[in-house]
Amino acid sequence: MMLGLVFSMVFPIIELLKRALQDQSGTYIGLDNFTTYFTSPSLFQSAYHTVTIAIITTIISVSAAFLFAYAIERTHMKGKTFFTYIGLLPLFAPTMMYGIALIYLLGNNGLLTTGFFGLTEQWFGWEEFDFELYGMKGIIISEVIFTFPQAFLILKVALSTADQRLYEAADTLGASTLRKLVTVTLPSIKYGLVSAFFVCFTLSFTDFGAPKVVGGQYNVLATDVYKQVIGQQNFSMGATVGIILTIPAIIAFIVDQTIQRKQSGGVNSRAVPYKTPKNKGRDRLYLLYCSAIAFSVLLLFGAIAAAAFVKVWPYDFSLTLRNFGFGSVAGDGLKPYWNSLIVSTLTATIGTAVIFIGAYLTEKSRHLKWVRKVSYFLSILPIALPGLVIGLAFIFFFNEQAFTIPFINMEIANPFKWLYGSLAILVLANIVHFYAVAFITANTSLKKQDDEFESVSEAMNVPFYKTFSRVTVPLSLPAILEMAMYLFVNSMTTISAVVFLYSPDWKLASIAIVNMDDAGDIAPAAAMSLLIIATNIIVRVVYELLSKKLMNRTNAWKQTQT
Repeated sequence: MMLGLVFSMVFPIIELLKRALQDQSGTYIGLDNFTTYFTSPSLFQSAYHTVTIAIITTIISVSAAFLFAYAIERTHMKGKTFFTYIGLLPLFAPTMMYGIALIYLLGNNGLLTTGFFGLTEQWFGWEEFDFELYGMKGIIISEVIFTFPQAFLILKVALSTADQRLYEAADTLGASTLRKLVTVTLPSIKYGLVSAFFVCFTLSFTDFGAPKVVGGQYNVLATDVYKQVIGQQNFSMGATVGIILTIPAIIAFIVDQTIQRKQSGGVNSRAVPYKTPKNKGRDRLYLLYCSAIAFSVLLLFGAIAAAAFVKVWPYDFSLTLRNFGFGSVAGDGLKPYWNSLIVSTLTATIGTAVIFIGAYLTEKSRHLKWVRKVSYFLSILPIALPGLVIGLAFIFFFNEQAFTIPFINMEIANPFKWLYGSLAILVLANIVHFYAVAFITANTSLKKQDDEFESVSEAMNVPFYKTFSRVTVPLSLPAILEMAMYLFVNSMTTISAVVFLYSPDWKLASIAIVNMDDAGDIAPAAAMSLLIIATNIIVRVVYELLSKKLMNRTNAWKQTQT
């Protein structure tokens, strides 16, 4: 299993680093490419833009998500289930969709910038205005939408538990609401806040979809990689920018892991569950806030739906299904959508099996402790690797004719070259890209299972594979379903990990959206986005139904044991 991790993650990254130290002819030039990048004002400006966007996005997204999660977990506000689902809705859409939706709302012919196409000027005197969507402003709005549900999920879990005694002590000392927030609430969720900051910063720093659609002339590192590789065929400089793109993400990853290792249980066995005090004024205020967030999300998705079903925005609003045909546009018909279904299904099936077995060997094996530690590190490392970097590394590794063995200068033919341009490389790239989160899910589930299961099996001479299939897997079925759902949904929406790897025969739906956007076919791009969203929502509903059924069976089993 560890050899597989090295093969699919480490070797391609090494090949990427090697290419960054070479010129276009393959001659070793050391750090010259990095010097060229940082001494070029236009290229260096992209790095500044990327850091600026990531910082602003992280602050806005985490702050907004904290208030939203607080409303769900720490108030008596009505409609919590509805608001929770709406807050998670952006998870099911490709990042490019946010930019497309913003174009229809705030672009030159947008619903809001034209004052509902002149109606507000006619009725209220509200004239149209220029929002200047393309650039920093549009990217930040798109990235906030993209990262908000990730931060919300983390903070919702962090706020779900608290010790009532701390708040009672604060009330006894006469602490104000703000004082309790600063001295009790925020310290108790500091690790969740750190993780939310890390996730939002990394996602916005490395995202490609949103800057591609609404970035305009405002370049960032992700679009620089795309332009260097696709536009200029400068693979060495593309590799250089890819390495630069990875450095801040890895630093943030190391900081997060260091802080998480220091985490101790905030709620011990003597803790008293937190009881939310009643406050109608507070509940109304948070209901208003959550309603505004929900309205904004639904407005975005409504704009996409409207764009997909009308003939010509904003001139002919007659309803049509023509945009879903994709026959005369850059999307190549429905084939990319069916390709995405195949790739996502294989990613979910194969990826779940491989990742769960890897987590099992890492967590339950009692031998080769150092191998398990290395395996664990490699398993969580992909969370710090941008999708563009993984895709670019795969190009260099799998498209190489031969490898040179260090020190002896011996060349061997690349036995994996056949994967390049195939269905298999797309599946492999997706598995590597989303490996870490699925691995952590499996690992968490396995940690909850008593080690005595394996000990008893060994004492009774029961083969480990029987224990694995009859005990471990059944107990882990909820986590396995969660992993499969996660892999499928993200494989349907990802762009960055596969944008360099697809072939004409295996163009994916997310890639078709990129191509349609480049060709100016925005309405069909919106229609393809809507297909992806609908598919992911259906998968999520099926997952919820299966999980509920499994939980009922588990609870029934527990009741028979009592």
